[in-house]
Amino acid sequence: MRLTYTSDLWWKNAVIYCLDVETFKDGNDDGVGDFRGLTQQIDYLAGLGVTCLWLMPFFPTPNRDDGYDVTDFYTVDPRLGTLGDFVEFMRTAKDRGLRVIADLVINHTSDEHPWFADSRSGRDARLRDWYVWSDEPEPDDPEQIVFPDKEDSLWEWDEGSGQYYLHSFYRHQPDLNVANPEVRDEIVRVLGFWMELGLSGFRVDAVPFVIENISPELADPHDFLADLRAFMSRREGSSILLGEVNVPYPELLPYFGSGLGDQLTMCFDFVGMQRTWLALARSEAAPIAEALRERPRPPKDCQWAVFLRNHDELTLDKLTEDERQEVFAAFGPEEDMQIFGRGLRRRLPSMLGGDPRRIKMAYSLMFSLPGTPVLFYGEEIGMGEDLAAEGRMAVRSPMQWSAEGGFSPAEPVREIPEGAFRPERVNVADQKRDTGSLLRWIQRLIERYRECPELAWGECTVLDSGHPSVFAHRCDADDATVVVAHNLSDSATDIRLQLDGLANYLLTDLLTDGTLKVSGEGLAEVPMDPHGCRWLRAAPREVPPEDASVKAR
Repeated sequence: MRLTYTSDLWWKNAVIYCLDVETFKDGNDDGVGDFRGLTQQIDYLAGLGVTCLWLMPFFPTPNRDDGYDVTDFYTVDPRLGTLGDFVEFMRTAKDRGLRVIADLVINHTSDEHPWFADSRSGRDARLRDWYVWSDEPEPDDPEQIVFPDKEDSLWEWDEGSGQYYLHSFYRHQPDLNVANPEVRDEIVRVLGFWMELGLSGFRVDAVPFVIENISPELADPHDFLADLRAFMSRREGSSILLGEVNVPYPELLPYFGSGLGDQLTMCFDFVGMQRTWLALARSEAAPIAEALRERPRPPKDCQWAVFLRNHDELTLDKLTEDERQEVFAAFGPEEDMQIFGRGLRRRLPSMLGGDPRRIKMAYSLMFSLPGTPVLFYGEEIGMGEDLAAEGRMAVRSPMQWSAEGGFSPAEPVREIPEGAFRPERVNVADQKRDTGSLLRWIQRLIERYRECPELAWGECTVLDSGHPSVFAHRCDADDATVVVAHNLSDSATDIRLQLDGLANYLLTDLLTDGTLKVSGEGLAEVPMDPHGCRWLRAAPREVPPEDASVKAR
């Protein structure tokens, strides 16, 4: 694969790192993370090997929903800095070769946004139609209520103007009327503004809710996504839209733009994520294999985003009730660890009992699955959650830089967790000095992933490992091949893989020293340690493994 080609479509094998400016690093000693603090940690992020930073909302906000309740889309929350601080951050990130994308919240605003203040001022208000109003609210479907612990309806009565307004999420987040051309034009201006300041794209929040809100008004509501993508491509051809689209596979493909690929550039693989957790709970490979076989191929220049944990609850809504209970029993048996009856509010290391073998194997699996890996801040050092925090905030505690915390010399904006994953035990400074740490393992995985474009670009084939606990697959691109195997159990085993087209090849382990031989019949014997992982570069015996992928470019 030509490096120039993979570079043009940078998102296909990027490594995305999601962070919240508010909880990453305090740069002015007031206890709140900010752009100055983040900028000082750019070298850490570049050294980790990530290629793209995803910023959670940093706009002005009453902060009733951790920044997703926006009051001004055109500037920075004063607690986090100024536009000048943002521009300095962008320049420094660019200097280190990092791209930056940001959350695009276009489904709703805060009820304190000036737009909504105008809209609710009267039925003849200038911006009345910028939101969704109704004399008689539609009947509520309990399954559509996103936060059943806080809301019992999607409609809220506004006493001042005598109508109900729609809120798909919290009542203090009125839905924008995206069917209104003026609203769509304003959203485009927001995109253009931040792109002029250097953003390479946006992670689009709650995409299905946006589409549903405009369905009755437009012949094809997906045209709005196509218009956004076209605008961005005109401004910057390599910009992207990364969509939060948690729907079944058959319903998801149209969000890419079906065969055209002219809407969302990337979509998160929520189904694959949930099946992976089911596989980890059972110590069985079948759920992962089934998800990969069912997952549709995206359009040519589009991509799946692969993750095991994100900034929200770990949703399990696409599993059956029995499957969901299996995952709860394995990784969140206490009621306080669960949320909304459908998910978990824990981080991966604590769910896996702090077992280094299991944790390293899980991240190896994530990086090897076909797609673009996405890390949530603190995952690289194995941070735990703070169950004393409310709801989804449990996984959004301050970054742990040192044994003392290192986030801020002042009282931090949020509590730092106690217990087995407190900063004294889990922090960046200590793990930098430990060659066997999770931080160094993640760095190695990122390095190997970037050296293996087949994992993101290639044709993925699930292999029969002959053992129910071992998931194996191969990725082929331009006559180059990587074979990967993961043992989901705590028992060592040997597996036999049939590797068609690789007879008499050598398999070089990319994570440890050693080689394996493929027989003349195309069979390879692969020993697997308990919770072991193998990344094997296939190459003819006369070709050095480090050249195998290059030779095929």
